[in-house]
Order: sequence, then structure tokens, then C-alpha cells
Amino acid sequence: MTTQEMLDERYGRHRSRGARATTWIVASILVAAAVAVVTWLTFANSSSSVDAAATGYTVQDARSVSLRFQVTAPIGSTVVCALEADDEEHGIVGWKIVRYPASATHSVAYAETIPTVGEATTGLVNSCWVA
Repeated sequence: MTTQEMLDERYGRHRSRGARATTWIVASILVAAAVAVVTWLTFANSSSSVDAAATGYTVQDARSVSLRFQVTAPIGSTVVCALEADDEEHGIVGWKIVRYPASATHSVAYAETIPTVGEATTGLVNSCWVA
């Protein structure tokens, strides 16, 4: 007999095995519900996410830079992208917002010319989102 059992017997306490089983069942249901919610939120957020990656740029002259990039978005979604041109000190010298119509494929390559107020040293995709 364990110490706990001896104390329970001495003081007349009775442990209910049903209460312990009920606690485990309730805890299991709560954990399963939490996993289901996290899974659903992850899928819901990723189904409308947009990824964009610059694939190259060319400084045209002191007033423009050409940017090539690829956008991966849900099929049939209109996408808006913010493009920027930076100078050698990472200051923004050009900015352009472009809207692309819905596509029948997940990934599409684009090229845009960004007008600048000074000489740019790089062009990049700041962000893209579903319109």
C-alpha cells in the first residue's frame, strides 16, 4: 500500500477513477480542438498569400531602373505590388505601385520600369498582396 493510499484510508478520502478519466477526456478534446483551429488558421492564411522575388534589375539611366520579378499568388487573384528603387545608401529614390490582372497560373514573371529622382543602384519588390 502506498503512502497516499494509507492517508486516504486513514482520513476517509475516496478517489474517484471516473473523475480522473473525465479530466483526461476533456483535456484530450481541448487539445484536439486547439490543433484543429491552428491547422485551419494556417491553411486560411496561406491560401491567400502572395510571394514575390526579384530576379534581376538593370539601371537604365540616372532617372530609371528596370526590374524583373516573379509573383506567386492564388490562381484567379488580382495582385498589387509595390516596387522600389534604392540608391547606394539604401535610400528610396523611386517607387511604383502596379496592379496585375488575375492569372491562370500560380507563378508569373513581370518586368517594370521604375522612375527615380536620383541614380538608383538596385531595384526590388517591397511587397505584393491580393487586391
